[in-house]
Amino acid sequence: MEQRKQRLGRGHLSGFVTIVLLWSVASAQLRYSIPEESNEGTVVGNVAKDLGLDKSTLKSRKYRIVSGGAESLFHVNQNNGFLYVSRKVDREEVCAQTSACVINLKTVLENPLEVHYVGIEVLDINDHSPSFPEEEKRLEISESVLPGARFQLKPSRDEDSGHFSVQQYKLSQNDHFRLEVRDKGEDGKIPILVLQKTLDREAVQKHSLVLTAIDGGKPPKTGSMNIAVIVLDVNDNTPIFSKDAYSVMISENAPVGTTVIQVNATDLDDGQNGDVFYSFGNSVSNKLLSIFDINPITGDVIVKGLIDYEQRDKYEIEIQASDKGLAPLTSEKSVIIKIVDVNDNAPEIEVTSFSSSIPEDSRPGTTVALISVNDLDSGLNGKVVCSISEAVPFALTPSLQNNMYSLVTKSPLDREKQAYYELTIAAQDAGQPPLSSVKTISVVVSDVNDNSPEFSLTPYTFYVTEGNEPGVSVFSVEASDCDESDNAHISYILRSGSEDNKFTSFLNINSETGSIVALKSFDFETLKTFQFQVVATDSGTPPLSNNVTVNVFILDQNDNAPVILYPLSSNGSAEGVEEIPRNVNAGHLVTKVRAYDADIGYNGWLLFSLQEVTDHSLFGLDRYTGQIRTLRSFTETDEAEHKLVILVKDNGNVSLSATATVIVKLVEPKEAFAASDVKSAAKDEDDNNLTFYLMITLGSVSVLFIFSIIVLIAMQCSKSTDYTSKYLQETNYDGTLCHSIQYRSGDKRYMLVGPRMSIGSTIVPGSHANTLVLPDRRRISDEVRASLKMCAYFHLFSPLYSN
Repeated sequence: MEQRKQRLGRGHLSGFVTIVLLWSVASAQLRYSIPEESNEGTVVGNVAKDLGLDKSTLKSRKYRIVSGGAESLFHVNQNNGFLYVSRKVDREEVCAQTSACVINLKTVLENPLEVHYVGIEVLDINDHSPSFPEEEKRLEISESVLPGARFQLKPSRDEDSGHFSVQQYKLSQNDHFRLEVRDKGEDGKIPILVLQKTLDREAVQKHSLVLTAIDGGKPPKTGSMNIAVIVLDVNDNTPIFSKDAYSVMISENAPVGTTVIQVNATDLDDGQNGDVFYSFGNSVSNKLLSIFDINPITGDVIVKGLIDYEQRDKYEIEIQASDKGLAPLTSEKSVIIKIVDVNDNAPEIEVTSFSSSIPEDSRPGTTVALISVNDLDSGLNGKVVCSISEAVPFALTPSLQNNMYSLVTKSPLDREKQAYYELTIAAQDAGQPPLSSVKTISVVVSDVNDNSPEFSLTPYTFYVTEGNEPGVSVFSVEASDCDESDNAHISYILRSGSEDNKFTSFLNINSETGSIVALKSFDFETLKTFQFQVVATDSGTPPLSNNVTVNVFILDQNDNAPVILYPLSSNGSAEGVEEIPRNVNAGHLVTKVRAYDADIGYNGWLLFSLQEVTDHSLFGLDRYTGQIRTLRSFTETDEAEHKLVILVKDNGNVSLSATATVIVKLVEPKEAFAASDVKSAAKDEDDNNLTFYLMITLGSVSVLFIFSIIVLIAMQCSKSTDYTSKYLQETNYDGTLCHSIQYRSGDKRYMLVGPRMSIGSTIVPGSHANTLVLPDRRRISDEVRASLKMCAYFHLFSPLYSN
């Protein structure tokens, strides 16, 4: 350090400043050198003089340094042209350990532009001492290592370069080691410790050495590191077990962590050579390693996994005792572990042969499954009893072979009552405490075709309004089958006797749905009721079938207009001429308009009205009978001919009508009497014929009515129960009910009637207000009988009465 201060104290432009002037075509280059650690303000050189520049123009031409990071280390004085150190320069900081440290500067002058390059070499000084990475190095060397063994040490580092770096190493005086140095060029010199004499741990356990690094400075600087050589003992004693043989008994299912046995071994060596740790031998299988474990420090053999007597009743484990020497020594010993059986296995139920589905017509004793029961325990612990606890139509029968059972049926099966059984089989051993297990078997009772289709109603009764659209479903039947699959797949067909073929010929049934389609439109006036049968057949083998009777009643619609019977001309038009004397009194019957309607009830009840008349004061019309009578006597001023247009209409919801025209001519009395005689003769002949037909018709109707009453009384007497009805307390008809049809469906009787009904009657759904529910009584009141009889007579003879 004193030498460096002396050099720094010399003049600014003398001593160590060296100017090298290089000229080239483009520009000039200067090279200076300064020692590192030069203080701030140290003169590097007179750049202006060396470059031949005029000092007076430096400031005006803005002479400056323009190179990068070096600008902060140096600066140019524009007044005198000198280059100065701006701050202390550390060579190790700027150039690390490179052999030559040169800092290149670029200087610039303007007007005209000139660029000059200046190179400054920083010279190294010996300002750092050698140093090792660690202050003390510990080496462990076995006493068995032979002489000539080499131990490379980490080199010392010196931040100085060149001659001031580490040049040599020295080792303190000793008898066992010597030092070798390997030169690796730029990486420096590597110290190597060489053993030249055998070590003896018993004589010296530790050797202390000092390694010194020396650089090339004058005076030189040094650095040292302490080396501690630890002599390791040679492992020449093996561990010895305390017993010649180890044997132990343990119950199966011992909890994890249970200590089975402890082994112990000792080693006469010192330190790690005498420390013993325990492990399983190499011959121990992975299965044993999953069941047992050993504490490496204490030698305790512990339970690691499940111990099962049924898998293995004895284990022989090889245990190793090893020391911790560099070359460990090992000894081995076998441990025998015997397992004690306990009742820890529940019986196992296995179905060896199983029919999951059994037909419902199977006979008692049919085998459903073969069941085997097994218990892995031995003795009483493995003896098993098997049973079924539920009240089911199945039983377990033991077979000749031990622990084998047959599951059989013990009573008939019916799938329709129960199609599925969950059978729980229980097995229990004879151990203490006993263990048991259960197994559930699902048995499906398969279907056989033992059930015929059943209709939802028997018989079926349907009401169809006349005038239905052909090809449209009018009603349907439905049957169900308690069987399943094909045995329950039902198809429908129509069946009728030879007498009813004419009805079923215009019906068609959907074989899948039972929907019945009418192929033609029904006409109440032609057909009022008919009957046929539907047969439902399943698809089983053999197929089963059932049939049901279907009663169909046609309901009347107002589809017939009134027909004029009188007056009727020869050409078929409803026109007539009536001649009456002019001197007739008021109330004289001129004529009677006769009409007929094929419908019944209100639809066939006709009303008459005058639609057109020449003089309303002369003629009157009875709206119910159609009689035309004079209202007053004729006068001389009345016209001789009058035209009357009579409107005849029924009482349907949508009334239909017809008209008749009557021409009334007034004649003198003599002419009227002559014409009256002719008409009377013709009328007498017609009345005689009419009376004859009326008597025949009345007799036929009376016989049929009496026969119907007798049959009805006989049917009522055949029933033992006197039913009461809440629907019709008293059957009274007011004379306008013109048609009725009685029929029976189940326990009820029905009457198909016209538009008027007694108060308190009940409409049957689907009847279109034409059906009454009548009480099923044994006796019918005289009033009801009289009303029915009057209705029948009125309906049959209404065309005749209109005449």
